[in-house]
Amino acid sequence: MTLRKISAGLLLAGLVATPISAAELTISISNLTHGNHFTPVLIAAHDAQMHLFQAGEPATSALQKMAEGGDIADLAAMVDGASGVTLSNPAGGLMAPGQNVASISFDSLAMTHLSLVAMILPTNDAFVGLDSWEIPSTPGTYTLNLNAYDAGTEANDEIINGGGMPGVPGIPAAPGGDGGSNASGVADTSPNDKVHIHPGILGDTDPAGGMSDLDSRVHRWLNPVARVTITVK
Repeated sequence: MTLRKISAGLLLAGLVATPISAAELTISISNLTHGNHFTPVLIAAHDAQMHLFQAGEPATSALQKMAEGGDIADLAAMVDGASGVTLSNPAGGLMAPGQNVASISFDSLAMTHLSLVAMILPTNDAFVGLDSWEIPSTPGTYTLNLNAYDAGTEANDEIINGGGMPGVPGIPAAPGGDGGSNASGVADTSPNDKVHIHPGILGDTDPAGGMSDLDSRVHRWLNPVARVTITVK
């Protein structure tokens, strides 16, 4: 496994980073949904033992905070504590449907794997995720399509009520202003309490009631929900 250093700097402002080793890693992220926002994205470079999440495993409390309320601080601290490096919120806020954040690079020492997470709004505990992807040693451009995951920490009731703290049911908000109200709630009978591919939302077309506060014409998605392009030089 080749150790590498990832160049320093954020190229969003048009600044060119000087490579500090033989390889430079540049990343772009696209929100592929047509009606969902991503909360501030966390990108992490780390060793092979680190995971922000793992499908089939219970969510950590740090992952739960991110998936239910968009709080990436504990996940970033976990990576930092394991001598990894992080880049938080490269979009400078929410990533809107169809938005692209391009040309991100950041400094790392001998990190071999890359991860990425962000909550999907409006949902109960859905997130877009990349789990411990091995950074190639061969220069080139690599495109990854990322799925939406369910953290398995909260029932998908599809009620927008300002919730977002761990253990508080509900959806924090619909950032696009396209959510409903007064929903009775979707009956989520899924027994899966581990991280898994999100089954998607049901929604309805009644903005003032019905079973869901999500609009089935706006907030439904088909995987993948994000595309990440990584250039290794």
